[in-house]
Amino acid sequence: MSDQATLLALLDEVKSLGRRYFVETGRPLGVTGEVAELEAIRLMDLTLAPVRQSGWDATGKSSTGGTERLQIKGRCISGKLKPGARMGRIDTTKEWDAALLVLMSELFVPSVIYRAERIAILAALEAPGSRARNERGQLAISKFKAIGKQVWPTNGA
Repeated sequence: MSDQATLLALLDEVKSLGRRYFVETGRPLGVTGEVAELEAIRLMDLTLAPVRQSGWDATGKSSTGGTERLQIKGRCISGKLKPGARMGRIDTTKEWDAALLVLMSELFVPSVIYRAERIAILAALEAPGSRARNERGQLAISKFKAIGKQVWPTNGA
């Protein structure tokens, strides 16, 4: 696997291409998930999971000193967040401990990262009322923020 400096250099290239593509077409380049993963790893001091790891994208140190498995989701937001904006599908059939949501500008600049624990995510996904939530495993970004907490930037805490 590549070292972190190489990954960060590649990330800069991908983001540059994504920005150029967005400026030219007004559409996002389909690399948001990969950029979100690498940004979370960089900003949160995580370790990238092996290729094709089923269930989680990175590992980090838990509050008890052990290792935790994290799903990472990303979303580029252009302007103000729309009330019904959803994040990508959360796979509840795989093993993972928590999920991170990396919100970025349309130019792939991270603005905030939220974290929600598996138990809170499962409860939200199983709550009656929403087909997107119940059948597709998709949460509204506002719901993820409500059940989680902001972990980056930390605002000195």
